[in-house]
Amino acid sequence: MGEFELIRRYFFPLSSAGRHPDVLLGPGDDCAIQRVGQNRDLVFSVDTLVEGVHFPKDYSPRKLGWRSLAVAASDLAAMGADPVCFTLAIALPEARADWLGDFSAGLAEASRQFGLNLAGGDTTSGPLTVTVQVHGTVPEGKAILRSGAKPGDLICVSGTLGNAAAALDYLQMDSPTPAQSAVLAHYHAPEPRLALGVALRGQASAAVDISDGLSADLGHLLEASGVSGEIDIHCLPLSDHLKALREDAIDLALYGGDDYELCLTLSEPALEGLPRLIRDQITVIGRVKEGTGLFFDGQKTAGQRQGYDHFGEDAGQ
Repeated sequence: MGEFELIRRYFFPLSSAGRHPDVLLGPGDDCAIQRVGQNRDLVFSVDTLVEGVHFPKDYSPRKLGWRSLAVAASDLAAMGADPVCFTLAIALPEARADWLGDFSAGLAEASRQFGLNLAGGDTTSGPLTVTVQVHGTVPEGKAILRSGAKPGDLICVSGTLGNAAAALDYLQMDSPTPAQSAVLAHYHAPEPRLALGVALRGQASAAVDISDGLSADLGHLLEASGVSGEIDIHCLPLSDHLKALREDAIDLALYGGDDYELCLTLSEPALEGLPRLIRDQITVIGRVKEGTGLFFDGQKTAGQRQGYDHFGEDAGQ
């Protein structure tokens, strides 16, 4: 199968179903065209997943299709962006019809779920690598940045933490237990908090998605805002399945990656003013303070491990 037949058969169909009206031109030309309407800001981000680094060898192509778009879309959620479209660049060791059919099916499921349609991309041969760039828009000046946290703000997270990190120990199991299956679902099918991010526009003072672990990503937010933060580790939202499986559940919640939940800051009045449906999706875990650094129960985290690092000692293992 040649490159252009591969694209026509497996990826062109993703560009037409439910196309966003701002995508004026999709695959087939030298560039895609996206219209950015009056008083709107374009928001875009790119993520790369490499076999053996971000997912195991012989990983399910259908699950990989979903994950590839989900992890990129999570960045849009952190900015409070309305999703529009995405581009895909993929390197393939070989063009296998069965693999491509499953991968594009998983990608299509995620595309429909997240409201993002394919606008173009590139294919090449090489070690299996998937790069997804996502595009979204926000009202002018309304993107939620990492740099807006203020002393006195509450630190909150969405969902539960640590499940995907725990799942790494069970990826090769043929018959996982119900508890193991529950944490595996968080790894295989992360749900970017797109609707929550939009609902927090104008309310959250800062936000970041949790991809490399709460400690690392919250640390980036605090540094960008020029403030410090204190976390009550007993307030961390942990699933019952994680607590049943792991004695190190708190460590996984603090340092484990792949959660793709939101960590955000907002004032107490802003929290109280949120609709109940939105408040129920987040948990208050601490408070922003003056100074620098991140503290857990009064102890500064300096010198402790801060989360996943692509070029650290554990990268690629």
